[in-house]
Amino acid sequence: MMAAYAAAKAGAEVTLIEQNEMLGKKLLITGKGRCNVTNFSGKEDLIGQVVRNPKFLYAAFSCFDAYDAYAFFEEQGVPLKIERGNRVFPVSDRAVDVRNALRRAVENAGVAILRDRVAEVQADPFKIRGSRGCHTCDALILATGGRSYPATGSTGDGYRFASALGHRVIRPSAALVPLIAAGELCASLAGLSLKNVTLTVLDCKGKKLYSSFGEMLFTHTGISGPIVLSASSYLREEDFPCVAEIDLKPALDEETLDRRILRDFEGYVNKDFRNALDQLLPQKLIPAVIAASGIRPEIKVHQITREQRRGLVYIIKHFQVKLLKKSGFSEAVVTAGGVDVQEVDPRTMESRRVPGLFFAGEVLDVDALTGGYNLQIAYSTGYLAGLSAAKE
Repeated sequence: MMAAYAAAKAGAEVTLIEQNEMLGKKLLITGKGRCNVTNFSGKEDLIGQVVRNPKFLYAAFSCFDAYDAYAFFEEQGVPLKIERGNRVFPVSDRAVDVRNALRRAVENAGVAILRDRVAEVQADPFKIRGSRGCHTCDALILATGGRSYPATGSTGDGYRFASALGHRVIRPSAALVPLIAAGELCASLAGLSLKNVTLTVLDCKGKKLYSSFGEMLFTHTGISGPIVLSASSYLREEDFPCVAEIDLKPALDEETLDRRILRDFEGYVNKDFRNALDQLLPQKLIPAVIAASGIRPEIKVHQITREQRRGLVYIIKHFQVKLLKKSGFSEAVVTAGGVDVQEVDPRTMESRRVPGLFFAGEVLDVDALTGGYNLQIAYSTGYLAGLSAAKE
């Protein structure tokens, strides 16, 4: 929609081909239905949150940045607000208002909207074959999205079209997605949310793959939450199986934590160990920590040895969950991989292989962390691709 809007405003005659019954279907589920429109940050901060090929986006962010996006939506009648982490949401907390604003902008710019499912794309000259016939054009923008949330129409068709036109496609994989764990540990903790913890992912040899501080939660199948989703974007399929190591008390080093536990134990001297951790850990987590420590739950607190207590400290600082794989595309916020950016001119979003062919959004091999950054990539690359295609 942003590409079509920009091209039409630049004077081109534009047709937007949409396979869904409505435009912007995926926008409606973003931000849990609230739509995290963008992140109110400068270009360098935006670049810093891009996981793959950040330098490719310098020109796009220079052409249309987060401040431009903010102004655009307010001009289209959607008042915005800035929340924690510079995340921008509509004041109404309704994603549909954002979708409707983009649709109005497209329609008011004179874009023709055609409902059709594209089956094949050819070049020289461009021909788009759909279920409703064949369409021709002077310039073509592929803005099909990736493979995340396929129920919204992101079925990976853009990769097929790009390949047929001679482009290399980096193997797509799920990103910003929950992680699947081994065993029944996570199922026993399902629903438990942890705040202010440090998550570190280690490979089978103990090498650090990722580390971050923040919030996470346990699910019936594994772990999720902000820092877990971010971790997933940095993990490759060949990294599994691996281990998630959770520091439950990152503000305390081991010596300080040991002293804290000793103080707590003073009030539970003649109590069972299983009842002595209420002030230190969430109730639901206590049985799992005790099991990992190897200390008998029924032992009296005064019988716990210094060595056992040290072991407990280690478990609290290194609580481990074995990870088997990422969840699939149906749960992924975005897709990693896509059209190889080496074959796309970052100054225009035009193909280096096929003149007049442009790319925008998630179909490209670019993805970012959560916080409105991936939508900003869509606007920026779309806007630049639209302006560039109009010149054709």
